[in-house]
Amino acid sequence: MIRSINRRGKGGIMYTREQLSQYAYFKNNLENKRISDILDPLTGLVSRPYIINFAKSLIEDGTPYTFELLDLDNFKYINDTYGHSAGDGILSAVSEELRNYLSDYGVAGRFGGDEIMIVNLRDRTYSEKKEFCRKMFTTQTVVRRSFKLEDCELFVTATAGLATYPDDADNYSELFTMIDKTLYRGKSKGRNCYIIYVDEKHRDIEIKKLKKNGLYTVFRNMADCFDSSPDINGKLKAIYKGIKDDLHITGMYYITEGGEFKRVTDDISLGRVSDVNRIVTDQIYSTNDLSEIGEKCPKLYSVLKEQEFETVLIGRLGMGPMTFGYIMFAEPHNLRIWQEEELAILFSMARMLSGFIIASGRHFA
Repeated sequence: MIRSINRRGKGGIMYTREQLSQYAYFKNNLENKRISDILDPLTGLVSRPYIINFAKSLIEDGTPYTFELLDLDNFKYINDTYGHSAGDGILSAVSEELRNYLSDYGVAGRFGGDEIMIVNLRDRTYSEKKEFCRKMFTTQTVVRRSFKLEDCELFVTATAGLATYPDDADNYSELFTMIDKTLYRGKSKGRNCYIIYVDEKHRDIEIKKLKKNGLYTVFRNMADCFDSSPDINGKLKAIYKGIKDDLHITGMYYITEGGEFKRVTDDISLGRVSDVNRIVTDQIYSTNDLSEIGEKCPKLYSVLKEQEFETVLIGRLGMGPMTFGYIMFAEPHNLRIWQEEELAILFSMARMLSGFIIASGRHFA
């Protein structure tokens, strides 16, 4: 289905006073507030503080529900390329379709930006949640559909994460952490999907952010560390020491052209992994599912499992067809999801080291 949108991006009233008043939390608030005070002016959905507090109120009352966070994919690109009015129109249209799909068994609210929070009071078993998402992503017109702008068509997708109270968590903080984890897991798998929280699969996922000093400070620090040593092994040690706290990195490793897998801190070899090129086909590769590596790179997989790594981020050293080795961040005992800024940092580090190798002719010792 192709839906035409205008560029005004004005949201309508998605919920009436009567519809929201069936829930005690909204009924109490509407005694002294207008409906417009509770709704987001762009999308017409419930605004952020009210959808959050509604979810919390259900837990206080012991009312079971499924909590979902849905994020439109590549929305910044849409805003930057086609303008914020086009982005607003798409967000409003998706919100309207989602409200219609959710019907009268839940409430949707705008969490912020292009993120929508859903409280689903009907679908709480795994099979019910899967069917709810399957229809939303396939047979309905909520996401995975085209929007016709004035001069082009855009196909819009989304990523969602969901968990259930009280089956998965008995308090709001933990429940939100679970949907945040599953949302990021979906993004790390390539977006355009939904992830239902399953404890044995997702409990060890970690989402780590850069420290508050920001990307500029990290890149500046990395450049200063790079310049502090005359050889590539020294440069790598200095960089790791300089950025490990900012990135919360447990360990950094490198792989030589000959396939030796070594620790940066002491250059000790942990094994030979000559098959790493089978999985790193681009400049950067990341995963927190080592089974992907096991299928293509049994030697690399064997070393990673021996070190009890659960998640890796690998950068290729090289230019064009030339490969000089690889550098790697690796984490044991947790399913860390690598963030976009961390990929950018490793990519820049790999390019700096590759340039040095080409200019100096000095490779890993």
